[in-house]
Amino acid sequence: MAWLSSDYPAAAASLAEAAAIYRDLGDQSGQAYALDHLGVVQQMTGDYPAATTTREQALALARSAGDQFAEAAILSHLGELQLQTGDYPAATASLQQALDLFRRHGPRQGEAETLANLGVLQRRAGDYPAATASLQQSLAISREIGHLAYQARAHDALGVVYQLTGNYPAAEASHQQALQLYQDLGQRLGQARALNNLGQLATRTSATDQARHHCTQALAIARDIGVPLQEARALEGIGYSHLHDGNPSQAAPHLEQALTIYQRLGAPAVQRVQEYLHRHGLTSATQSQPAAPGR
Repeated sequence: MAWLSSDYPAAAASLAEAAAIYRDLGDQSGQAYALDHLGVVQQMTGDYPAATTTREQALALARSAGDQFAEAAILSHLGELQLQTGDYPAATASLQQALDLFRRHGPRQGEAETLANLGVLQRRAGDYPAATASLQQSLAISREIGHLAYQARAHDALGVVYQLTGNYPAAEASHQQALQLYQDLGQRLGQARALNNLGQLATRTSATDQARHHCTQALAIARDIGVPLQEARALEGIGYSHLHDGNPSQAAPHLEQALTIYQRLGAPAVQRVQEYLHRHGLTSATQSQPAAPGR
């Protein structure tokens, strides 16, 4: 599809046209799937309010059509979006509903995707044992069905849990496995995400030159494919590596750029970056702006 080549306007136009055709045909399931994919484009480009509205419309159509396969897929994707925007109670409800539907009706790849999203949610809530269990289940299913992209997703998410629990060798192995799979698949968004996670890990282990290398690679990919969330993460990672080295003047412009993007997205990282800037005595015009709602 057009979004695979980063032609997001073309992708959005094609999907909106497809949704209109399905609507005119009276095909609610087809319209729901088209809108769900439109939500993917909107989410990738950082238009979270539009993505939420589109996904909610898609969910209503799937339920009206009695299409439980579509309902499960859309709930899983909606839950991932709610996770990104910080609405954790809503994300929990959406993902649990999706998981229940997938376990009753299939397909197993939907169960694997939803478990990965649930694992990320549990990790953000600080429940590392539950997150590990969900992600390992996702990985096992993905291996069983031979879905390499979901294997990569589970490896990368497990790596973050290992980072947070201090198992740095396991984290390195998991992120590298994810990166290799994403490279083999040609999935550049996944590559950017894995590189940012490797950069975060390198800063934790004081390998700051390596951290900047990983994050700079991620930044180039994110800007090339037009994915602002990973662009902001890369800038933030570069900034933190400079702070770790005791170079706040080099850190400040990267953190300020990251903050501006996070504020535009309405991402919860706004508060985190503002706190870092304040803690290190770095002034920023963006700090005076009201924080966007957390994700």
